[in-house]
Amino acid sequence: MWRGLGLPGLIDVHTHFMPDNVLRKVWAFFDALGEGVWPITYRLGDEERVALLRAFGVLRYTALAYPHRPRMAEWLNAWSADFAAQHPDCLHSATFFPEEGAAGYVVDAIGAGARVFKAHVQVGGYDPRDPLLSGVWGALADSGTPVVVHCGTGPQSGRFTGPGVFAEVLREHPRLTAVVAHFGTPEYTEFMDLAQRYEHVYLDTTMVFTRFTERTAPFPAAELPRLGDLREKILLGTDFPNIPYPYSEQLRALRDLGRGDDWLRAVLYGNAARLFGL
Repeated sequence: MWRGLGLPGLIDVHTHFMPDNVLRKVWAFFDALGEGVWPITYRLGDEERVALLRAFGVLRYTALAYPHRPRMAEWLNAWSADFAAQHPDCLHSATFFPEEGAAGYVVDAIGAGARVFKAHVQVGGYDPRDPLLSGVWGALADSGTPVVVHCGTGPQSGRFTGPGVFAEVLREHPRLTAVVAHFGTPEYTEFMDLAQRYEHVYLDTTMVFTRFTERTAPFPAAELPRLGDLREKILLGTDFPNIPYPYSEQLRALRDLGRGDDWLRAVLYGNAARLFGL
């Protein structure tokens, strides 16, 4: 697909690499949903998965990790920094948690070269409006460092998920460069509204439009025309390796929207290249 579009390759802003014991717990969560409900297609070691991404034509990818308790983020950040140093194709990734000192270690991570952060409101179980995060959002906004934020209520809602809560964060930090994970599934309309309202809010395509997601959280047909208006705000994301279908399914789903080659070139490569200065 990318060769046919005249692209040098793909940029995937939503992929996961994390310490082995953490990743196995993530996989165990999906396994517990029941046999065949959410099979992990790429249950492989780090180097095998890196090789697969390169074979797919992915030029840059992320190593998104996220904590679920205090005093975990800095350890994850150290692991991610080492992973990025060993894999130049990886955008140096980092994360945070609402705790004393969070703003300080986020500033340190940015200074050490972090290019993208991850916030998972549902898994973390925290309020993104927590005063302990005000300095974090401020540091990210001031530096222009993107943060991929899982704040929609899919696939499982949390106490602080949903567009209303994160809209309050954006009102306080309107210059924050936020990439709404999973297109905000299932609150597509509300998160598209935020992307149009705020200059630096983007949406990633992770799992959206695929046959898997369409069964439980279909994208509203009435909103399809807005995909053209938001062409420069949409970034390729896949959730690799934690997907229950082949990587190509995400690309097929985007192609089948029929938005045209220019739209695909922007989503699969151009928008992320511009955002990350690649």
